[in-house]
Amino acid sequence: MAVVEVSITPLGTGTPGVSEYVAGCIKVLRETGLKYQLTSMGTIIEGDVGEVLEVVRRMHEEPFAAGANRISTLIKIDDRRDKEGHTIESKVSAVSEKL
Repeated sequence: MAVVEVSITPLGTGTPGVSEYVAGCIKVLRETGLKYQLTSMGTIIEGDVGEVLEVVRRMHEEPFAAGANRISTLIKIDDRRDKEGHTIESKVSAVSEKL
């Protein structure tokens, strides 16, 4: 199971706000049924690494379809295969238990 953080930012749109573009990317993600968590700085997605990377590709294309001419996409992947239960919640819980 992979936990992937992605931040997709359109550049040169003529406005400093990007929430409209982010909403378009989230709509693409929602269609997949993958578990995700929207944060103030990016989106965390949980699932099979191949499936997640395919949806990230589609999310990356969405701002282009909405009129952006340049996109900066940052991807961070934590793909753990040595134990079951590697999830968004388990990662947060592992740190919270130590506080």
